Amino acid sequence: MAEVLALGISHKTSPLELRERLALTEGRAVGILGELGERDEVLEAAAISTCNRTELYLYTADPVGAESAALGLLAREAGTPPTELVGHLYSLRATAAIDHLLRVTAGLDSMIIGEAEVQGQVKRAYELALVEGATGPILNRLFRTALAAGKRARTETAISERSLSIPSVAVDLAQRTLGELENRRVLVVGAGETAELTARALAAKGVQAIFIANRHYDRAIGLAARFDGRAVRFEELPEQLADADIVVASTSSPHNVVEREALAEVMAVRDNRPLLMIDLAVPRDIHPSCRELGAVSLYDMDDLQALVERNVSGREAEARGVESILRSERDRFESWVFAQDVTPTVAALRARADDVVRRVLAENEHRWEGLTEADRERLAVAARAIASRLLHEPTLRLKRAAGDGEAYAKVAALRELFGLDGLVEPSEAPGAEVSDLGDRRRRRGGR
Repeated sequence: MAEVLALGISHKTSPLELRERLALTEGRAVGILGELGERDEVLEAAAISTCNRTELYLYTADPVGAESAALGLLAREAGTPPTELVGHLYSLRATAAIDHLLRVTAGLDSMIIGEAEVQGQVKRAYELALVEGATGPILNRLFRTALAAGKRARTETAISERSLSIPSVAVDLAQRTLGELENRRVLVVGAGETAELTARALAAKGVQAIFIANRHYDRAIGLAARFDGRAVRFEELPEQLADADIVVASTSSPHNVVEREALAEVMAVRDNRPLLMIDLAVPRDIHPSCRELGAVSLYDMDDLQALVERNVSGREAEARGVESILRSERDRFESWVFAQDVTPTVAALRARADDVVRRVLAENEHRWEGLTEADRERLAVAARAIASRLLHEPTLRLKRAAGDGEAYAKVAALRELFGLDGLVEPSEAPGAEVSDLGDRRRRRGGR
């Protein structure tokens, strides 16, 4: 029976150095979805990639084969042997995989519990997979369920109150490090969603001089206008670095935009005046070796994680309320999947029983040479009735199982035990030879 499989890494299982190597741009994600779609083991696929996680969601009839294929692709993208990647990966199947996606979308698996940005990231990942034709009825329903669950979590609980986010934590870090920020020159490198959240957090602290550098200058202009800032062209980055007190970098560049050698030249011009740099990008925008320069304080996503843990107190109680919402949505999804599977499962079970009856009758045909056609027909009817009676109660219980929280597992168990997914063909079973009463008496010593 096919099931959902989730395979990935996150800030909980791997360092930033590995996460940035597995960060999937839209182009890389499209390529992976295309390759997965060519594999016989993979029926449907979707890929999520954020600053803190890269995950593949697969619907597969062969979880072992699909996991092996996905692991190979991720190892190739990371430029590392699969054996080295395994220690950082988590692999979840069936209900565990479903629960994980719901928790991710609701923000329960985020660095900051309840963060809202991940809802949009999951939505965009789903839309990309949908456009690429990589998903099907199961993952379509699962992702829509996850997005609905995330929305419920944020509207029915206070899990997202105060709109805490990684950018807001970064700005708090800047304030704790430098004091009040009103007179500080801040340079935001990037003009995407994270840059916008950073600019909003800075504006809330009273920062007026926000300079935004971005490769797409028109986007920088639009963002700067919303926050009374000024847009600068990407080519002006060295000059802006020379004047900035704080730099927050959050581009989607696959390469570093600030290298050690270039920053060393900037610091010489600044006479080594302190510079606070916060890198929110994955892959990183600022080369890690920049922190070796005197007067440079550099923080990246791994550095922020310890600070984030101090900001989640009070959200654990809300998280328990969210878990209840997620369980109800999970049960609803599994009941839907069950409904899709139960009718064909019952039909396959009865077809298997009919086939067994037919084979047993055929295997014993030579023993009933003296029977009339009417007797043969009565024998066949009786055999089919026995099989039907045996299957009646399991069939009835299976149909009643929808909504009991274990329906999905029951269908899976039934299909596996009776070999309904083609794993065990009836022809592989030993012959069922029916002996007559005389044969049986002779074997038992003539009694």
